[in-house]
Amino acid sequence: MKQKGNIGVTTENIFPVIKKFLYSDHEIFLRELVSNAVDATQKLKTLSSVGEFKGELGDTTIRIAIDKKAGTLTISDKGIGMTEEEIDKYINQIAFSGAEEFLEKYKNDANAIIGHFGLGFYSAFMVSKKVEIVTKSYKENAVAMHWVCDGNPEYQLEACEKNDRGTDIILHIDDENKDFLENAKIEELLKKYCKFLPVAIAFGKKKEWKEGKEVETDEDNIVNNTTPAWTKKPSDLTDEDYKNFYNELYPYSTEPLFHIHLNVDYPFNLTGILYFPKVKSNLDLQRNKIQLYCNQVFVTDSVEGIVPDFLTLLHGVIDSPDIPLNVSRSYLQSDQNVKKISSHITKKVAERLQDIFKNDRKQFEEKWDSLQLFIVYGMLTDEKFYEKAKDFVLLKNSENQYFTLEEYKKLIEANQTDKDNTLIYLYANNAEAQHTYIQAAKEKGYDVLILDGQLDVHFINQLEQKLEKTRFVRVDSDIVEKLIVKNEVEKLNLTDNERNDLSTIFSSQIPKLEKTEFIVSFENLGENARPIVITQNEFMRRMKDMSAVQGGGMMNFYGEMPDSFNLVVNATHPLIRNIINAKSENCDNLLKPFAEKIAELEKEKSDWNTAHKDVKKEDIPSVENDDLEKIESQLIEQNKEKRAVLEQFAANNDIISQLIDLALLSNNMLKGESLDKFIKRSLELIR
Repeated sequence: MKQKGNIGVTTENIFPVIKKFLYSDHEIFLRELVSNAVDATQKLKTLSSVGEFKGELGDTTIRIAIDKKAGTLTISDKGIGMTEEEIDKYINQIAFSGAEEFLEKYKNDANAIIGHFGLGFYSAFMVSKKVEIVTKSYKENAVAMHWVCDGNPEYQLEACEKNDRGTDIILHIDDENKDFLENAKIEELLKKYCKFLPVAIAFGKKKEWKEGKEVETDEDNIVNNTTPAWTKKPSDLTDEDYKNFYNELYPYSTEPLFHIHLNVDYPFNLTGILYFPKVKSNLDLQRNKIQLYCNQVFVTDSVEGIVPDFLTLLHGVIDSPDIPLNVSRSYLQSDQNVKKISSHITKKVAERLQDIFKNDRKQFEEKWDSLQLFIVYGMLTDEKFYEKAKDFVLLKNSENQYFTLEEYKKLIEANQTDKDNTLIYLYANNAEAQHTYIQAAKEKGYDVLILDGQLDVHFINQLEQKLEKTRFVRVDSDIVEKLIVKNEVEKLNLTDNERNDLSTIFSSQIPKLEKTEFIVSFENLGENARPIVITQNEFMRRMKDMSAVQGGGMMNFYGEMPDSFNLVVNATHPLIRNIINAKSENCDNLLKPFAEKIAELEKEKSDWNTAHKDVKKEDIPSVENDDLEKIESQLIEQNKEKRAVLEQFAANNDIISQLIDLALLSNNMLKGESLDKFIKRSLELIR
């Protein structure tokens, strides 16, 4: 007998809500309908296993079929099916309370609808103008039923003919969604959402090339792997199995470093396999590679919240029915379970890395360049991970030797502790460019670390905060004698005037470099040290390095500042002494009148300031102000003429420019026209 009626919600507002707001993406309808088919099949298998279903299971493959001519998409299963009463209960009765109460309660929260009422089936109406159900229960003497609804609360239900148990959901695709009648589109969605569902899903037949064209075979095109690796016990899998599964997830990818198999059943259910890919740089490049599943149904590849931020760089699969999702299962909802799962994953990753380190340190060291990014990132962003990782994080020195933090401390503490009892970690971030400085440090008996990772500038700051009385110093941040100060450095015997004159001489010959400043200083480095050394202040350089990594705010301020370098002149080197002596011979007599006049003017200025120290600026007569301006003008002129003499001397002394250019060259700072001049000058000097 044909039955007519209204779906449990009698208001016509419910279907627009379903069609427009229920799901974040229309394509999810296929996931929901196929998942329902899987559930129906799994339930039948369970009933069979406990003896409640005595019949033959037979072929339980779920089949997806497109009929372009009819404009239909059909999802067919051979599961438990439904009786007339079950259709009425599960399909017709959306609301368990009155319709008006239902709509009033959830009118502003469409996300709550599925969560409370299990409306997965109704996602079909997002893409369909009409939906049919043809179903027959597994129960003996069951009558097959045909249900039809065209997208409003009215439906028709009547008995029909159907030979086999199970359910066919027939979607009459509406005009706005005709792309869901394309084979390529449906295959894409099946691979996305249904790739690992536990029941075989067939979409058409396999194809093969025959006589120059592609033809269908008789073999079903099964689109899913019903028993993916994460559903198996670790003891049943080999390393090769894990690698094969990785290739299944990410075809043509480079072989991963390690894997972690997650298998937890208390206090929450969690399975999955996480892989460490080979990554050296670009933090964002490899994100969104972890796929989240719920009972083998794909949910999302955006797992922020459930996986700690630093582990979003990992690849793999997580499957948990205990992760709360929004009603369309499209994104994560935050709760205590999520936090517990996140903490557990962090713990398991740390334990796995610890095990590899303890059991196969050689392999751990070989793969450190790829592992470093994950581990350092984790230590910087997760305090609990830092506490675990500090025991196996490695430092690599210029000899390509690896040390734990504790091992390295023991290695250097005897020789690299300064006069203030601070342990100095020397490092380079470019072994090739800083080779000269590394060698100078090694000649002093120091060990030098290579910290060239993209996060190392932040890691250095963290270690300085965590490790007691510890400081990191780059090898080119100062002359080698001052990198680790154990005693007071012997001061150079130069007067202020001599320093100023020499500073003018050397600074006048430094090539002009964009956004670069040089500060000339003089040190007693010994006869065997280099005549000129270029260094860069540790603090400013580190701030600029951090700016390059993160930018914005105060970091952007440092990034915009010019690079500041120290040009350290070794006044005890024979070549520098020769320059100082030559300056005395050629310039002292010429400079004497300027020096005397400058001294006279400085005294006049001092006397003027003394005479007016208690007088307000506005009370000083203009004539007396004019006197001060005249003195200052003369001082400027005298200093200018004095500087001209020194600059002329420097310009005529090729050795000065040569020594400066050699220092610049050793730091890869001599380029363009300046490099060309250096080459020509070198040829002239060796003739």
